Amino acid sequence: MDNLNTHKAASLYKAFPPSEARRIIKRLEIHYTPKHGSWLDMAEIELNIMTRQCLSRRISTLDKLKCELSAWEMERNRDTAKIQWHFQTGDAREKLISLYPTLSSVTF
Repeated sequence: MDNLNTHKAASLYKAFPPSEARRIIKRLEIHYTPKHGSWLDMAEIELNIMTRQCLSRRISTLDKLKCELSAWEMERNRDTAKIQWHFQTGDAREKLISLYPTLSSVTF
């Protein structure tokens, strides 16, 4: 689970009566992810691919949804689909240029 503020046990108390919130919390085992984990980015990329390739249309029943997702997953695994993750320091300096001062603006 990411560290979004709504992903805390306290949020359940805002959404449910205290007894129901406690009941739900007792059933959860929450594992928070690192705030800067690239694997989390890759998981989000994979979910986006699944949404575009499989879920971008109306699916009428839960059984049909399970069947479609299963077929999509088997095809992805069969094709050994991979995410090419190559975000390096140079890429960061280019993409996040406002966070990296240029040498001419740095005083020593």
